Amino acid sequence: MELTSRYGLEFNPFLKNSKEVIFKSSEFDEAVFRLDYLAKTKGFGLLTGSPGRGKTTIVRHWASSLNPSLFKVIYTSLSTVTVNDFYRDLAVSLGAQAAYRKTENFHSIQGEITRLALDKKKTPVIIIDEANYISNAVLNDLKILFNFEMDSRDRAVILLVGLPQLNHTLQLAIHEPLRQRIIMNYNIDGYTKEEGRSYIDSKLKGAGCSQDVFDDSAVEAILNASDGTARMISKLCNSSLVIGNSQNINLINADTVMQAVNENTLV
Repeated sequence: MELTSRYGLEFNPFLKNSKEVIFKSSEFDEAVFRLDYLAKTKGFGLLTGSPGRGKTTIVRHWASSLNPSLFKVIYTSLSTVTVNDFYRDLAVSLGAQAAYRKTENFHSIQGEITRLALDKKKTPVIIIDEANYISNAVLNDLKILFNFEMDSRDRAVILLVGLPQLNHTLQLAIHEPLRQRIIMNYNIDGYTKEEGRSYIDSKLKGAGCSQDVFDDSAVEAILNASDGTARMISKLCNSSLVIGNSQNINLINADTVMQAVNENTLV
């Protein structure tokens, strides 16, 4: 029997490439509130969280909610490249022609941001993902790059997204000027057990499920093994469904979950 048929699912909501079902936890709502504030005030923002805590999902959801007539969203994860490579990529993303020299790219980026802000009345929203890997050289240049009219105003939103150690990097003395410019800094923690249960329920309901799929012992086992991490919860739920279907189990129990935990520990 197909996995989706056995468990009454229109699709598997725990797979990364399936239709996305957004679970809006208290952390999710707070992060979006902070990001909305950043969009209104402009300037630098920092969103951190351990792997699998949902940073990318939150940012993607928030970015898609921005009015395209008021904001131009630019996403980059080129955080391990040289300063000029970073400049070239950003210039092209803004709609400018990439140049060979760093100084030319610098002026192109500032020119495009000014054109968007003043002529098009659009705020550029530049999202730099995996920013914990960004080089000190790029970090040093960010404040200068987004300095307009002798630092009297901000014309863009620059959101750095990464692991919590990004905060430690920004504590270094050389990054003091940039750190002083950060107006929004939020770290995403893991789900509580109550939120974890709601996460699983919302995923199942979002996939059209109206039957019991995991018994209480299974849910407890998943939450204990996942440490509140959304990605791990989904991974264990998916593995449990695969194992349960292969063994003709209609209601997933703790034993099935433990098999899933063991399989994922070996990966």
